Amino acid sequence: MPVQSLDALFRALAKGELVPVYYLHGPEEILKDEAIRAILDRTLDPSVRDFNLDQRSAAQLDPDDVFALCTTLPMMADRRVVVLRDLEAIKRKPRLRTALLRYLERPAPETALVLVQGSGEDGEDKDVARLAVAVSADPLPADRVRKWLQRRASALGVTLEEAAVKHLIEAVGGELAPLAAELEKLAALPATAPLTAEQVGDVVGVRHGETVFDWRDAVMEDQTGPAVALLGRLLEQPGASGVKLVTLLGTTLVGVGIARSHYDRKLRGRALDDAVFEVIRRHRVFGLLSWGEEKARWVRWAPRWPAARLREALRATLAADRALKGTTISDERGILTDLVLRLATPRREAA
Repeated sequence: MPVQSLDALFRALAKGELVPVYYLHGPEEILKDEAIRAILDRTLDPSVRDFNLDQRSAAQLDPDDVFALCTTLPMMADRRVVVLRDLEAIKRKPRLRTALLRYLERPAPETALVLVQGSGEDGEDKDVARLAVAVSADPLPADRVRKWLQRRASALGVTLEEAAVKHLIEAVGGELAPLAAELEKLAALPATAPLTAEQVGDVVGVRHGETVFDWRDAVMEDQTGPAVALLGRLLEQPGASGVKLVTLLGTTLVGVGIARSHYDRKLRGRALDDAVFEVIRRHRVFGLLSWGEEKARWVRWAPRWPAARLREALRATLAADRALKGTTISDERGILTDLVLRLATPRREAA
């Protein structure tokens, strides 16, 4: 069966459309958990849920267990749910894999089987996907991360100012698990008013104006002094690393290169905006700001970053990435400082 999006799954569940087998895979574990909760809420009455729900790990099953779990009749209900996690384990258990695939060919109509593959497993299991409704839990683009964050915060009773939402995403990144962990911390605050960006910064350990995006913007706008000064504070933050900074900068340089190529073809104004935005949308760029914000930055920076300068900057960024990943290199701040200065050199020579 074709791979569905999570949105399609939620829409189908809202209409009461249930299928015998769901297969959840992809890197975002939190989205898989939300999908499982939605399936449970649509399938099982809370009063008899404990009688009709089994959650097991594939690593702990033998072939006979598959048949027993999936063909047991529901108790005082029309359907039951079996959640089978760690699906990737069946690759190491051929007899279990054969038994599961045989069941998927003729699944029991009274059972909703939810197969969950761990995030550490790359790609989908094509044999399973062919016999189930496959749903990929992919990273969300920045605009969707914002909506997810606000919905999650509301469920926890946390109210955030708009600037606080923006700062939390820029400080923590677009991965949902770290964001959820920070929201749990914020939920413990005795707040009587919406939390500010400064309050969020105190909790997550990243002050307003000192995020990786502030550093990236300073580099791209030739604010060499502030960019170098930020490095010490950035590298002291939890979860920060030189490789993370270089990856962000490299992605940005590629994006600005795309904007510059359109700029050199004489696109201006709305035409340039639309062309760059379409590239971001088509390639579903993750790990940055919202698509609209990134597009605006790439277009704004394109005139000051001609093709020759971009090529030299990408070479320098690649060299810094290799140095940071070298086993004998430990001076992250020194490597990044040198990178910032090298990227600023063309501007000084032009002056």
